[in-house]
Amino acid sequence: MSIVTQQTYSNYINGTWESSAGDTKASINPARPDEVVGYYTLSSADTLNKAVEAGMAAKDAWRKMAEPARGNILFKAADFLEGRLEEIAETMTREMGKTFPEAKGETMRGVQLLRYYAGEGMRKNGDVIPSTDQEALMFTTRTPLGVVGVITPWNFPVAIPIWKIAPALVYGNAVVFKPAQEAVITAAKVMECLAEAGFPEGVINFVTGTGSVIGQGLAEHPHVHGITFTGSEQVGRGIGQTALSRGAKYQLEMGGKNPVIVTEDADLDLAVNATISGGLKSTGQKCTATSRVIVQSTVYDSFKEKLLEKVKDIKVGDGMKEDSWMGPCASESQFQTVSSYIEKGKEEGAELLCGGETVPEEKGYYITPAVFDRVSPDMTIAREEIFGPVLALMKVETVEEAIELANDTEYGLSASIFTTSIQHFLSFLDDIEAGLVRINAESAGVELQAPFGGMKNSSSHSREQGEAAKEFFTSIKTVFVK
Repeated sequence: MSIVTQQTYSNYINGTWESSAGDTKASINPARPDEVVGYYTLSSADTLNKAVEAGMAAKDAWRKMAEPARGNILFKAADFLEGRLEEIAETMTREMGKTFPEAKGETMRGVQLLRYYAGEGMRKNGDVIPSTDQEALMFTTRTPLGVVGVITPWNFPVAIPIWKIAPALVYGNAVVFKPAQEAVITAAKVMECLAEAGFPEGVINFVTGTGSVIGQGLAEHPHVHGITFTGSEQVGRGIGQTALSRGAKYQLEMGGKNPVIVTEDADLDLAVNATISGGLKSTGQKCTATSRVIVQSTVYDSFKEKLLEKVKDIKVGDGMKEDSWMGPCASESQFQTVSSYIEKGKEEGAELLCGGETVPEEKGYYITPAVFDRVSPDMTIAREEIFGPVLALMKVETVEEAIELANDTEYGLSASIFTTSIQHFLSFLDDIEAGLVRINAESAGVELQAPFGGMKNSSSHSREQGEAAKEFFTSIKTVFVK
């Protein structure tokens, strides 16, 4: 199968795919940097204004459409996405590197998200509240924000856009969607499925370009009433501050330095497999990826031996090859970033047990999965988000010490523990500072019907997915009828 395209994608504004205006840029296959996946437009602020104004013109009629009717369009979008599942998954693999099976799983997740939120069109949007006045009726209803800016990252170019766009739309907002440049061709194909579903003109708009022009422009635009962003902490903070300064609602999902605790009573084989899956799948390029592995001293050596045996067998290669378990870093810049962290770990005294090497027989941005031993809490690789296939092993004596070490970070996105002790589980559940807590399961991943978000510097303390999405994309109206 080969569906490589070199099509040029421009913007979708007010129900029309525009011809490319201005400079274009190539999107490169990180497995083979000499291969162009497609081209996209570096749009201007004027183009962004046009998209926002299209949303402004469409939002009132869309808000007044019956919610089940809005949901029906999302159902159609899900069908179109499912019909192109393998094509879009292959584009994802070629554009940002994750293996084809992972890309197919993510694309199917997008289909499921669309269908879940399509069903929201038939669910309640308010509550009746008892009034102290026996002759009155008091209830709540919800109203959409208006025009919402959606800014998404490259690591999940199907799932993350859809888990933002789908609830924004079904709850009655117009959307302006700005995808990450590293995965813009994949995002454009998702946008084609949404466009084909039949949304009214201006309800969903798609603008490609740089973060400094389009992303910042969305944050600053006076007619954008809400911003939902997933990406780096530095960029997220700037977007949040800009939105706050003009009174717009904002939602930020940012970094993680996610710990896994392995207690002396844990099933070590289960813990090893989950650490590898949570830390190294998608080349470690997940905000929920396992980064710090905190192990009790009594089982430390046994765990390390089992971990190294399996990590050394991981096949790194082109994600379209059936025998590849882990693909390349998503871009040259990400490759350089991960490489610099590996060198920093060695410079600061951590012991590199395996990996952290390039793959000479491959031309792409490959790094073999790295495992560090003798990592202390003050080292850079123990504190900063690497966003790559790097595991830092840390030894502790007690579970209490493990939890304290797990919390010793500015982030609080996800955390997991492997234990067969109810007491350890309850202590972890009560004391861990993370928005996603998993027991005897990898740190990465959350079911689509459950709230997702972090604590501390991992988020703006809002939640995405499930029914929690309604809290961001709508405002409550309290109604008193006498």
